[in-house]
Amino acid sequence: MSVADSALQIAVIGAGWAGCSAAVKLAQAGHTVQLLEASAHAGGRARRVDLQGYALDNGQHILLGAYHDSVALMRELGLKPEQLFKRLPLQMIYPPATDGMHFLASGWPAPLHLLMALWHARGLSRDDKLALARFSTTARWMGWQLHQDCSVEELLIRFEQTPRLTELMWNPLCVAALNTPAPQASAQVFLNVLRDSLGASRSASDMLLPVSDLSSLLPQAAMNYLKSKGAKVQLSCPVRQIQANADARWSLHTSDGSTYMADRVVIATDSKNAARLLNPLAGSDSKAIPDYDYAAITTVYLQYGSEMRLARPMFALRELPERAHWGQFVFDRGQLHAEQAGLLAIVISAPTKTLELTHEELAIQVAHQLAESLQDSALLHPVWSKIITEKRATYLCRPNLSRPDNRSTVPGIYLAGDYTAGDYPATLEGAVRSGIAAARMLSADAKTRNAN
Repeated sequence: MSVADSALQIAVIGAGWAGCSAAVKLAQAGHTVQLLEASAHAGGRARRVDLQGYALDNGQHILLGAYHDSVALMRELGLKPEQLFKRLPLQMIYPPATDGMHFLASGWPAPLHLLMALWHARGLSRDDKLALARFSTTARWMGWQLHQDCSVEELLIRFEQTPRLTELMWNPLCVAALNTPAPQASAQVFLNVLRDSLGASRSASDMLLPVSDLSSLLPQAAMNYLKSKGAKVQLSCPVRQIQANADARWSLHTSDGSTYMADRVVIATDSKNAARLLNPLAGSDSKAIPDYDYAAITTVYLQYGSEMRLARPMFALRELPERAHWGQFVFDRGQLHAEQAGLLAIVISAPTKTLELTHEELAIQVAHQLAESLQDSALLHPVWSKIITEKRATYLCRPNLSRPDNRSTVPGIYLAGDYTAGDYPATLEGAVRSGIAAARMLSADAKTRNAN
């Protein structure tokens, strides 16, 4: 049977990282693809925004060397990841004045790179270092697998992690990776991320900081590839309803009154919109996609004079709510993008109280935190500030969370998104893996059906 024998007309709803990945893989498999995106831009929750004459992002991101599927897909699309990222060794380094820690992975092969980093770490007591070594050793012995999921907080207590290590390393890593506070976060998913980074090769634990805007990392290359393959890409095209037809095909009705026909459908939106489209088709007694609780991510951009430059491309920051210190990480964009000298990006994952502040209040408080943490009064007075909050950035990754399969409960409709079943939390890699999995399932099902 040739590829043409199993080729179908596929509608992919959503041009975020999951939708782009699914559409590319489906086009590679020889299917005819229609990509329908509600917004005017591809990329979803990880895309370029233009502010103050800069190409910024709707949120500062870090990828990991362990994100193999994302990097591989970029290469397939003709991109060169080594030119798209600044690669840093795994690190948790606080400004010296904050009584934090200095942990920097070495160039030794794994796991010696972490042992050497631990040996040379500053700001940790002997008990802290022993606790970290115990955690790593025990997790490896367990195969990074729990018999029963629990919260990250419970896991840290079980592994006898010290309060200081918990505050300075584990809590920041948890909220950065899962966008979920440790008392609510899934320990098993957290271990999955650590397994593929800390527990793998040295390069897998590297931090990849984009030196290009997020749209250029994958979404735009995916759009160009799809168009070169004759795919139809429709932006500003919200799908309002999916309707089953008597001929086993699907009608997709959009907000402008247009209708698109498809043999199969991949819903690659966020879970809320996926539920809106799919649940009515699943029947009144079935809920194909459950409700999730969501958490925001806030990025505070502060512009200073071009002479402003941090000692490192990034620092961890101590989050101290009682002192209105909300920032968790600060990035020197000038060291990542030459044209953005003096621009700092401060990330606040899973914010709560800061959502009650005005943008002006938050910018002032973050500037004060930077000035105190970095011991530089010039940081009190940025030239301008801009705050971007993705209010539904990720779902809260709780223990034993029910996540739907890529093959939905409705035959002929597939799901792609970081919320679907998988090892990873709501990350770019999780979205890419889901998109690829949905495309492969759809193509395999099409071949099996034709063979029968």
